[in-house]
Amino acid sequence: MDGNDPSMGGRNVYDRSLLIAAARDMGDRNPSDTARRLKVARNTAWRLWHGHTAPSANLAALVEREYGISARQLVKRVAA
Repeated sequence: MDGNDPSMGGRNVYDRSLLIAAARDMGDRNPSDTARRLKVARNTAWRLWHGHTAPSANLAALVEREYGISARQLVKRVAA
């Protein structure tokens, strides 16, 4: 389940701009820098930077640890 269950009254939206801003504040200029910092595959970091995927729970925990952005900030619930 992707968290977009209509019975839950909304959908999740990933805000990649927060990740990119935090990454740049830490000196990360591109997805490869983020991949190194998070210790994930470059294609995973690329997908996050370009909004092609929302972070999993484990990845959101890494983002929070490294960049200080909580999962709640990254993925927001919006009305359907």
